Amino acid sequence: MGVFTFEQETASTVPPAKLYKAMVKDADVIIPKAVDAIKTVETVEGNGGPGTIKKLTFVEGGQTLYVLHKIEAIDEANLGYNYSIVGGAGLSETVEKISFEAKLCEGPNGGSIGKVSVKYQTKGDAKPNEKEVQEGKAKGDALFKAIEGYVLANPNYN
Repeated sequence: MGVFTFEQETASTVPPAKLYKAMVKDADVIIPKAVDAIKTVETVEGNGGPGTIKKLTFVEGGQTLYVLHKIEAIDEANLGYNYSIVGGAGLSETVEKISFEAKLCEGPNGGSIGKVSVKYQTKGDAKPNEKEVQEGKAKGDALFKAIEGYVLANPNYN
């Protein structure tokens, strides 16, 4: 198995604790409202803590698809959230698992910096498809910005 890692940072004007609440605690409700393509987020196994598996159902190219997302760790005190894509349309046939270690930090002017480390675990000696990696980065950034946009558009959200 090969492991390929990349890091990504995204800035937000939303304070870290408020953005963390939206992205982690309230994500199941907010994501379908903030992202038109995502229709539902449902827990298929577990109680919401580590080991929980969630199914995100979305429409892409006219097809209804899904991704299975497994929660690996939740660190509320340090605004951290680790999860993996373990099944569904998010994995190509050469990728076994994609793991994300995400953390929100204080940013300039009371905002946030979202930091994520992504690890592609491939089958055998396969390398991740660069186009898929770039598309994954773009989707991750778009999700971050969509949730940020939802929070900014709903000033009573806290």
